[in-house]
Amino acid sequence: MASALECAREEDFVEYFLFPLIENNSSESELNSLHHVIDQISKIVNPLVEPYIWHKDEFKLNLRPSKFRSALPSLEGNTELPAHLYGITHYGDNIEDEWFIVFLLMRLTENMPGLVARVADVDGEFLLIESADYLPRWAVPEKCEGRVFIFQGEIHLVPPENDKTPASVDFHEQIRNHPEWTRASQSVQDCIRKRIHGYPEKMASLFHKAHAFLPVSVAALLEASPSLISSAVLAFCHRDPIDVKVCRIMKKFPPQPSVLRSVKFTKCLYAMISQQNYMPDKRAGWRLSPPTDPAFTSHMLGVKIACGFEILASQVKVTSASKEDLETDKGWHTYKQSLIKNGYFKELLEGSKEYSLLEHTAQDHYLEMENRSQPVTGKRILDLLGTLHIDEEKMRKEEKNLPPPDDDSWMNISPEELDSILAARFGFKDKVVNVTDDPQQITSKLMAFFNRQSDLDGVEEEEEPKKNEVECSSGVEAPKRPPRKNKASSQSAMNSAKSLKSDLETDMFQSQIQFDQEAFACELKNVLDLVVPEDDWDLESDSSGMSSYEDEMDLIEKSAIKPSMSVSELKQYMDQMDKELASTTIGQSFDKVAEKEHMEDDSFSDIENFKPVNVDMNALKNLMKSYEEQIGEPGPTSTLLGSMGVKLENSRTSKQ
Repeated sequence: MASALECAREEDFVEYFLFPLIENNSSESELNSLHHVIDQISKIVNPLVEPYIWHKDEFKLNLRPSKFRSALPSLEGNTELPAHLYGITHYGDNIEDEWFIVFLLMRLTENMPGLVARVADVDGEFLLIESADYLPRWAVPEKCEGRVFIFQGEIHLVPPENDKTPASVDFHEQIRNHPEWTRASQSVQDCIRKRIHGYPEKMASLFHKAHAFLPVSVAALLEASPSLISSAVLAFCHRDPIDVKVCRIMKKFPPQPSVLRSVKFTKCLYAMISQQNYMPDKRAGWRLSPPTDPAFTSHMLGVKIACGFEILASQVKVTSASKEDLETDKGWHTYKQSLIKNGYFKELLEGSKEYSLLEHTAQDHYLEMENRSQPVTGKRILDLLGTLHIDEEKMRKEEKNLPPPDDDSWMNISPEELDSILAARFGFKDKVVNVTDDPQQITSKLMAFFNRQSDLDGVEEEEEPKKNEVECSSGVEAPKRPPRKNKASSQSAMNSAKSLKSDLETDMFQSQIQFDQEAFACELKNVLDLVVPEDDWDLESDSSGMSSYEDEMDLIEKSAIKPSMSVSELKQYMDQMDKELASTTIGQSFDKVAEKEHMEDDSFSDIENFKPVNVDMNALKNLMKSYEEQIGEPGPTSTLLGSMGVKLENSRTSKQ
């Protein structure tokens, strides 16, 4: 596997820290204690990780004495820590590696008294992200960093009672001495345990077995070390043009002779390699069945795996001055490009006598360089291959008794199955609404949503879920957490505020602004709401009936807010807009209240032939039109209604 030094800057890693209980302070006894702890950990962990296939890096611990400062980028920065064990694992595309490590840490802290563990990834405290719906009110991200630990198989969250440095020694002692003060709520414990539920038995469901025709040398390597399959798959899936050139020759792993073997993947690895489009070079010597043959899939799978092993082996540096070997050496090509960039070849024509002489000198120097790093996995493959005894006859006999391959239909998933998985994973509790049965449910929820109080962070929820009211078991009332917001819903208020901001910008720097809060709130409400005037409609006039702004002008005049334009200028704009709208049919595009309902409502009884707009029906029609335009994809309507707990269901779908 790639070492942590090679991949330290990749953003797919998880870091873990194990703080054992060490009483002696001398450095010699401290290191001896850490070695003893590692021996204990190995006895617990090795049986669990032996059948597991890691995607990139395996679970591995390094000793760190007290006051250790890491030179690598770490989530702990330069904080001085007590003596501990440290590990970093890159999980790549398989997030299950991260949660398997959480399971290991849970098991270790359960079986080793006094051991406190901490785990975090590039996103920070991902354990709190997983259990966000069950945290105490004070647990906002900026207050929780470096305060989440695992002790005795449970999650502990240190309250921010003071400004102590994150991950300080006091935190570990506090957890050991008073675990009842820091233990997270039972809901948090249940949430994390649900995420890792089933380990280690769960590992069997993460694997996939498939048949593949492999070169006998590759088959022998996988039989001796099944975990090499992950490196081979990643090498093949991340191949570059130089790697493709290597696969044309297949120098280390010739295609023939080949045998049929059962290969174990993780589901993630199998999905990655099976979706790769690749056709091998005919010169390599592959014997493929026709695409219509059922065995074609097994042949192609074997080709991809063998090419992955060939790529890994080719990355090991050559030790002899061979032009053929250097031709496929990535390090040499990189070195040569740097020479060209620095003018080593003096603009000579490639292939000329002088150019070839300089190139030969550069090759000698490259091969003589000391301390060249060897790819760990490629070197391991070649070393292991030199010690193996390949029994081809035995493999031929085993072909007849191979277990059947697993069904790969799990890679095909319908939209309905995806929705159910997401609902089970994220706990969606959407209320399915059939539009034809009860359309008023949508409009009522929409109006209730618009009438909620909003600030710059978003709209407050109607009520805090009960599960959010669970506090830490310490019994001490913690600072209240600000209510969670829906940022998308406050956009209209923010846009209105921005328009007013431009009008006030000039006076802001000249004098302190003072204004009537009630008048400002009323004015802003008039901007956001559509207020239908009751008494001054005149449908026969040249105006469209939409200019009734005298009250608004009075409010602006009375308030201390200085408008950017005079009242007369604003009124001229309104009159001009009314004249333009009067010649259009925009008013006919709105649905009106039915005649019977209009007659029952005497609010407009003094206006001849007036039919008020049916606001609910127009809002519902516009929502449905927008929802149809989404064609089942995410969009503004589903997002807006989803934030209100409403999930639309098509009437035809519900009948089916």
